[in-house]
Amino acid sequence: MIEQGSSFLPTAGLAGALMMCGSLACASGVEVPVPNITIYPGDVIGDNLLVDKNFAVRPGQSWPVYKSRDELVGKIARRTLLPGKPIPLNSTREADVISQGRPVEIVFQSGGLTITGRAMPLQSGRVGDVLSLRNLDSGAMIKGTVQADGTVRVNGP
Repeated sequence: MIEQGSSFLPTAGLAGALMMCGSLACASGVEVPVPNITIYPGDVIGDNLLVDKNFAVRPGQSWPVYKSRDELVGKIARRTLLPGKPIPLNSTREADVISQGRPVEIVFQSGGLTITGRAMPLQSGRVGDVLSLRNLDSGAMIKGTVQADGTVRVNGP
């Protein structure tokens, strides 16, 4: 990977790129979103925190970074993201749908029967996560799966 206007190559350096390609002309430009300020772990990535920057990439080179803003906006940083540097795919996570300590609606369904209630999640979670909750009516501990609509589906015993 070669950053335009500098000699940024993570492994070989500019001289190595010239030897492998013969010239910088063999590299094609790729525009990717990069932070315009430092983004810290736990921060939500907003469109206003990103700018597009052009990088030269050798043909056939695998480059595991985010290539569009749509893939990034709304995600949570797992690690510190530096200004002007491409964002690796493994450096973000999905935002939590359920927050620890905020009551949620729980839903139990069996055939045509649907029972709803309220519970207190004991940890935060994303869609598909199995969480432990405390039923607010009975005080019983239950487990359920986080749904995309912000409810938790409780399975029977």
